[in-house]
Amino acid sequence: MCGIAGLYNLSEHPEQYPRLIRNMLALIKHRGPDQAGYYVDDRLAMGAARLSIIDLQAGDQPLGSHDGRYWICYNGEVYNYRELRQELQAQGCRFRTASDTEVVLQAWIQWREACFARFNGAFAFAIYDSSEASLVLARDRYGKRPLFYTMRDGQLMFASEMKAFLALPIDFAFDPAQLATLFTTWAPLPHQTGFKGIEQLPMGEYLVVMRDQHRRAAYTQLDFKAQPAPATEAEAVEQIRETLRRSVELRLRSDVAVGVYLSGGLDSAIVTSLVHEISRQPVRTFSLEFADQEFDESAEQRQLVEQLGTLHSALRVSGREIAEHFPQAIFHAEIPAFRTAFVPMFLLSKMVREQGIKVIMSGEGADEAFLGYGIFKDTLLLTDWKMIDAAEKKAKLSRLYPYLGHFAAEEQQTHLMGLYQQFSVERNPGLLSHEMRFQNGRFSCRLLREPADPLAQILNWIAAVPGYAGFSPVQKAQWLEFKTLLAGYLLSTQGERMGLAHSVENRCPFLDPQVVALASALNLKFDDGFNEKYLLKQAFRDRLPAAVIAKGKFPYRAPDSAAFVTYQPDYQDWLLADSTLNAIDCINPAFARALVKKIFAARPEQISTKENQTFIFLISLVWLQHYFVQRAGLTTMHDQPLDPGAFRVIDRRSNRLAVV
Repeated sequence: MCGIAGLYNLSEHPEQYPRLIRNMLALIKHRGPDQAGYYVDDRLAMGAARLSIIDLQAGDQPLGSHDGRYWICYNGEVYNYRELRQELQAQGCRFRTASDTEVVLQAWIQWREACFARFNGAFAFAIYDSSEASLVLARDRYGKRPLFYTMRDGQLMFASEMKAFLALPIDFAFDPAQLATLFTTWAPLPHQTGFKGIEQLPMGEYLVVMRDQHRRAAYTQLDFKAQPAPATEAEAVEQIRETLRRSVELRLRSDVAVGVYLSGGLDSAIVTSLVHEISRQPVRTFSLEFADQEFDESAEQRQLVEQLGTLHSALRVSGREIAEHFPQAIFHAEIPAFRTAFVPMFLLSKMVREQGIKVIMSGEGADEAFLGYGIFKDTLLLTDWKMIDAAEKKAKLSRLYPYLGHFAAEEQQTHLMGLYQQFSVERNPGLLSHEMRFQNGRFSCRLLREPADPLAQILNWIAAVPGYAGFSPVQKAQWLEFKTLLAGYLLSTQGERMGLAHSVENRCPFLDPQVVALASALNLKFDDGFNEKYLLKQAFRDRLPAAVIAKGKFPYRAPDSAAFVTYQPDYQDWLLADSTLNAIDCINPAFARALVKKIFAARPEQISTKENQTFIFLISLVWLQHYFVQRAGLTTMHDQPLDPGAFRVIDRRSNRLAVV
């Protein structure tokens, strides 16, 4: 695990390259505090700050090939590296280390672009060919590890986090068109960041740069084509158990201790049970408890801890901690957020690291793969709406969101019948599943002075996706969830960024390609889709408490605007001052002030979900303006540069060669 950064095709002042790359790495040193190093020649400087997990002694970076032609800076883990290593050795490759980093480098040398699809893992890396002076950047298929880049005047700059660019003479400016899409979908589109001129390398893609030329391509496409499926439910259940067990086994490959985030729900309970079964020893588990009972799952967590016999630690969080730590957490998130649930995860990862754990597993991805979200039931209902009678419509409506009592209340049935009738007609091709959510999300676009049409941007995006038009409505819903909310928020803002803020790596067994493929083959084959994750529950029914199996979906949430209204952090007056709001060029200060006034004057039950979300987006923008646009992040959060003497240095400028 690492933070990586680099500069390519530099043409002026080569004597500055080492200082620039050191300063970039200093801004992301939280991602890799164990070791740092960089490579530099007359065309490129790139480096890594390493979190040592596999081959602690010999896996230092940058890592070069035997002949010194190829160099890699690597962020992540390829879990099937042992199998790939054996295959490469059979083809004559020699290895000097036991690290997966060297396996990735040798796989690129041997197989070129064909290697990417063979990697089962979470990664982002840069490989430099010093002979051709070419650079390749690549990112994993589900977007677990980040990689940002910008091109200015023929030069390429890249990094694991955008804050590394604060070390360079790059101006940050919000992009209103991107923000409009982000507000609507709750996450950026795969290539977006919210800032002008800075992009993410999309999941499942790679970028090749050679001098003034570059090309970006996808090495895999996200699809949900049904593979040959087991003929019986019993066979399906057995395959789920075995495939998930293998996924967990791969993700237990580590030279350091591995823990599990235990939420109290089904998915993390399955992961914990499998870790215990495979390791044959008590599992270190960690969870969040909330002072506000509306968000708390501690009773279910305690039941799981007792039955599974884990070594458990819990962190209790109140709205006060959320308000106080929001600034640090959004600095690490780097992208506007629509809720505060990422802040408790920031605090939890801090506790995990303090207890000596570098690697954590979670149940992320299970709902997307096994149709666990209400939005999939929404889609099934909307698809069948015109073919079922009123009684069946009401029965299915009552099963949509069991954790929202008003969906089952008789007095709400008339309203819901009208709402679903309205959205049963697809207004925007390909968006049937998400039109209701996107319409609510568009409210936040009122924050912008001149909001672009976000749906037009989304429609243009999906129109260019190979095979999308041929997906079923549920498969389209899955595709959108994987590409937007999962990658753009759950795995990043709420996941990877919060973990790596404290040097904790997150691993997700449900996002193994074999698990996702199996789920695609089995979904809706043995049930109607309204029994949440039916086969997954059947597969682990005998290993988990009955209450966990019977429990409906309870999404992880935290107090939003109420945390700020109730506890009023010491930065609040500055945060909401006219001068602060007016400084953000892209927002409508009149609407922002009116929203803030309502949030602080009304009772919590009078604030709608979309107003809550818009308020969190607003305070996110204020802090991101402070840290990135006004560049306070350079001095406020990370102003202690790494010691130049602490670096492993490969310096090949002007034919000089030195390894320190």
